[in-house]
Order: sequence, then structure tokens, then C-alpha cells
Amino acid sequence: MPLYEHVYLARQDVSAQQVEDLTKQFTTVIEGLGGKVTKNEYWGVKSLNFRIKKNRKAHFTLLNVDAPPAALTEVERQERINEDVLRYLTVRVEELEEGPSAMMRKVDRDRERDERGGFGDRGFGGDRGFGGGGRFGDRGDRPPRRDRDDDRGERRPRDEVPAPTEE
Repeated sequence: MPLYEHVYLARQDVSAQQVEDLTKQFTTVIEGLGGKVTKNEYWGVKSLNFRIKKNRKAHFTLLNVDAPPAALTEVERQERINEDVLRYLTVRVEELEEGPSAMMRKVDRDRERDERGGFGDRGFGGDRGFGGGGRFGDRGDRPPRRDRDDDRGERRPRDEVPAPTEE
């Protein structure tokens, strides 16, 4: 049977329990049509890049599915009918990913970073010049601007700036 990764987005105002119930409903449909769900991951409520049906956030859920195409067609039909489902995407894959998905690995990595103190070994701001050393240090190693005259960085009046010479 073909292998699929199926992700659906549920409205932000439904509870996590209702999202779990939706997942069980879709899993039952898949199993009833001769397939099986090998992995079910709830990614949580995430911000959307743009509004979808007036929602700024959504519950994200991933299903790894080993099922005939008719099972996925029926699940997608039910998701179109359901008001709580904002969007869905099904992708056929050669093999299903073992272990946690990339989104779950990111959540674990973020959690570890927060436990370490948030900024890691870079210090506050890293290389952005906020006291972390960085690429430009104290900014004294940049070349001087051409229209600056003295060490204080005061601008010369326009009439004192030499005109370009023709050669």
C-alpha cells in the first residue's frame, strides 16, 4: 500500500481534546477502509503566516498513514465538510520517517535551549554587537567614512568636501 504523510490544521478555539477526537475519527475512517495510521503527532497550537478563515493560529496534527488512496480521499472529504478543520495536506512518500518528526525535534531543541538559559554560550545578542564580541567588536575596526574630517566624526560642510578630480 502507498505511504502518506497527512497534516491537518484545526481552528484555534477548539480544545486539544476535540482535536484528539478529530484525529481518532480520521484514524477510524482510515482503518475502516483497510489502512493503518503508523504515527500520530500533535504539534500544538502554532501561529499561521497569514489568516485562514479569520484564524491567526491553529492546532497542527501529523498522521503517518499506510493506506489505499480511497481511504485518504474519504478522510479529505470529511475534512472539507468539518468546520473545525481549516486546511489539510497529504503527501505521498517513499518511506515513513521513524522517530519524531522535524517539528518535534525542533520543540525538543527549543526546550533544551530554554533549560540552558536561552542564549547558550554566545552571551546576550551573540554577534550583533550587544557586548558579545562579534564580528565588528567595538566598531572601531571599520574604515572611516569619506565625508568625515576628524576623529570625533563631525561632518564637513558641503562646500569643504573636495570635488572629484578629472584625470
